[in-house]
Amino acid sequence: MPEGDTVWNTARVLHRALAGARLTGSDFRVPRLATTDLTGWTVRESASRGKHLLLRLAAPDDASWTLHSHLRMDGAWRAYAPGERWSGRPAHLIRVVLRSPGAVAVGYHLHELALLPTAAEADLVGHLGPDLLGPDWDPAEAVQRLSVHPEQTIGEALLDQRNLAGVGNLYKCEVLFLRGVSPWTPVGAVPDLPGMVALAQRLLAANRGRWTQSTTGSLHRGQTSYVYGRRAQPCRRCGTAIGKEELGERVTYWCPLCQPEQPGTPPPD
Repeated sequence: MPEGDTVWNTARVLHRALAGARLTGSDFRVPRLATTDLTGWTVRESASRGKHLLLRLAAPDDASWTLHSHLRMDGAWRAYAPGERWSGRPAHLIRVVLRSPGAVAVGYHLHELALLPTAAEADLVGHLGPDLLGPDWDPAEAVQRLSVHPEQTIGEALLDQRNLAGVGNLYKCEVLFLRGVSPWTPVGAVPDLPGMVALAQRLLAANRGRWTQSTTGSLHRGQTSYVYGRRAQPCRRCGTAIGKEELGERVTYWCPLCQPEQPGTPPPD
């Protein structure tokens, strides 16, 4: 699941493969960048901002540029050794190929792919809230942003990247379960927003540097989550069947007993 930790990991893979290298070729397979040639450009660094990936480059005239991409639900970057078979995804999903003397980076099914001056990055990511895994992480600012719309359900508010950047559906469901809060609870009725924000940051940080996302502490298949992806299975705490319902535009998982509805909270359909 490409959430904040997955994008952070992806940025690190690209940084290790390309940082400091001068590109020997590029191939863009999206209309807006089809004629772009980055041959001779130098990769300065690869970084993440929430769910956005920023590959920062130096043009031959030393101007600073950023190749921006968003993974959404199905995008991925892979790094290969020169001559290695590209086995990440089907070839028709390739959107960009970057070649260097020591590595080949291939972007599959990337979204919002754009090349822009690094000074203009804020045009694409400036609206984001504090990054749970970034140097700008500010829990007080995240709580303040969440509190702006007290009538919004906490399940929807946690997914709004303008509040805090990096939480996806998996972490939303798991944080709410661990805090014992129904996803349909209005933000204004959540008893401890700072505690919820702190837990979200800890969970993402704990999974940084590995590809298996776990909120339970176990990395064994089928044991990595409390509620996410476990519809109708018994709750690990109380044995109640895990529920699955639509909330906003996303599916949510929760335990009806461990996450009781707050007074005045509309029940799921």
